[in-house]
Amino acid sequence: MLPAAENLDVGFVLETHLHNDYVSGGIALAEATGAELVLPAASGAAYRHVPAFHLEDIDAGSFVVRPIHTPGHTPEHTSYLVLIDGVPVVVFSGGSLLVGSAGRPDLLGMERADSLARLQYISVNRLAELPDTVGLYPTHGEGSFCTISTSGAMASTIGTEKATNPVLQYGDADGFVKGQISVLQPYPDYYAFMGPLNLMGPDPAPAASADEISVAAIPAGATIIDVRPRADFAAGHLAGSLGIEHSDQTAVWAGWLVEFDAEIVLVANRDQRVDEIITQFIRIGFDHVVGVTYSLGDADLVSFRAVTDAELVDRIETDLPPQLIDVRSPSEWEEGHIEGSYYRYVPDLREGLPEGMDAGHDVWLICRTGHRAMIAAGLIEQLGASPVVVGRGGVGSVLARLGADTVG
Repeated sequence: MLPAAENLDVGFVLETHLHNDYVSGGIALAEATGAELVLPAASGAAYRHVPAFHLEDIDAGSFVVRPIHTPGHTPEHTSYLVLIDGVPVVVFSGGSLLVGSAGRPDLLGMERADSLARLQYISVNRLAELPDTVGLYPTHGEGSFCTISTSGAMASTIGTEKATNPVLQYGDADGFVKGQISVLQPYPDYYAFMGPLNLMGPDPAPAASADEISVAAIPAGATIIDVRPRADFAAGHLAGSLGIEHSDQTAVWAGWLVEFDAEIVLVANRDQRVDEIITQFIRIGFDHVVGVTYSLGDADLVSFRAVTDAELVDRIETDLPPQLIDVRSPSEWEEGHIEGSYYRYVPDLREGLPEGMDAGHDVWLICRTGHRAMIAAGLIEQLGASPVVVGRGGVGSVLARLGADTVG
């Protein structure tokens, strides 16, 4: 149970759908709190749960939880309306109606995206029929690849969304489907494994720690992920490693770029929260972090130049502009880019350099802030080229320095 000081008991843990972006902690949370785990009745989950049927109220004592079938993000998707004394107060909308957006319909494959988008049209408008004062609390928000677009807020009200959310402004299902599918962006490779894991129930999670090992003890074939700050990675790192500095997206990018069952060794500084990083990996089903090295010692290291946006502008304005790859998402590229730059989204660099580039010359990399460009540097090295990373500033600041006529 939760600490007595909190003065509350948890009666139900509600899952809106079988998630595709992480291994759900619902089972563990229910066990830790003594609560009942509630899943959509159509989920077919292979472990004990309370099935939630459309409009069949769940008695939660002082309030009532009313399941509302809202398919679209997934077929079984169910939202939960909470009523207190018979008055609707909040709805937990999961991956259905989001703040300023809606959950994407393509995570089960593009062949199902059209039919799921048509269901999503019905579902978001079903939720929009709730009273304007009802609070909206979705599962997904800004930064999640499960959304159609991004919003800076994680909560809203039905009334606000009716007035401002673009997905509620379509006059018919055909327009909604066309609008939603036309703006879909790539999503991480590891998503393909999350649905099956959440259907069957994950194995007990391993400990969020790993033994310290030396560089010499790194297993042959292990994937090395360097989570140190980007400046440290640029200054010197193990050949073949990927530099994904510690953030709340470290495991997401690793899950996109690394084989699902790979053995992983982390390179970190001693002051970093390695346990938190390993927990991120566990949450996406990567249970094979086999070691951490905190000292590169006398190992042979490789390095590359990290430059500023101003240095890039200086090069662009010479007679020998650099080979520059914009590694941002497709939608960012379409919104505007630096004239003469090549384009390849970070994960697509696994397929090679853009056509026309010369691996014998430096390959400059740029994104919005430097984070993704630094990740791309490891992939460029694996392709046998030498990266130069714009580690401070990005496309927007470069365009501002050069002028709007440089937008492609």
